[in-house]
Amino acid sequence: MASAHPVFPSNFTPLQGSAADCESCARGDALGFDFRFAFQPIVDLGTRSVFAREALVRGTEGQGAGWVLDQVHDGNRYRFDQACRVKAIKMAAEQGLSERISINFLPNAIYRPEVCIRTTLAAARTHGFPLERIIFEVTEGEQVEDGAWLAEILREYRRTGFLTAIDDFGAGYAGLKLLADFQPDLVKLDMHLVRGIDADKPRRAIVRGLLATCAELGIQVIAEGIETRAERDALADLGVRLMQGYWFARPSLDAVVAPLAGSLD
Repeated sequence: MASAHPVFPSNFTPLQGSAADCESCARGDALGFDFRFAFQPIVDLGTRSVFAREALVRGTEGQGAGWVLDQVHDGNRYRFDQACRVKAIKMAAEQGLSERISINFLPNAIYRPEVCIRTTLAAARTHGFPLERIIFEVTEGEQVEDGAWLAEILREYRRTGFLTAIDDFGAGYAGLKLLADFQPDLVKLDMHLVRGIDADKPRRAIVRGLLATCAELGIQVIAEGIETRAERDALADLGVRLMQGYWFARPSLDAVVAPLAGSLD
């Protein structure tokens, strides 16, 4: 994208966070397509419990995230981002989730963070979902040329009471520079650092260094994309407690799923 500050069409009207706007977002009005969420648990090996559940976008007939994201463009990017927030909170409340929920957001869809947050706050009030149980993830792979702008967005979210996370850390455009500008509550290690880490000394060395840095900055680390017991054990030996991946549970569209039997042992 040419700029981190998006240019909206002449007929674009931002939402203001009213109850009607929340319903509009939940229905995906003006998007031209509909979507839903599958929730995948993030587990805490230390307490053998579910730490949070990530809301992963899917088509209404189970199509993958790529199918949905292929339909997002400059004309509907803002409404899609807002609809994601509202629908994730609504579905989490309807399913009775008691854990934190983690919602991905599009920084290139945000023109003023304090305005964009209004719809989220209205949805949380409408559905009785506590703000401190909402995590907003920004993927490091999302190209944002203005790192200071992204840091300001994250700071505004924190001031409002949300938790913040950098997803896919170690894979994208921001890297350590973003971490120097803003220290989130959570960092999610990119799955390419996790894949086969049990048999890969360089990956273990890199993750060990990132863990030390995050510990000094007071940031919790989540390892995502774990598919084998060996990967889980290698990460646990390095000191990672929070983990996510098919080894524990696949995303679920219709029901709250518990981690697979034996996956935490």
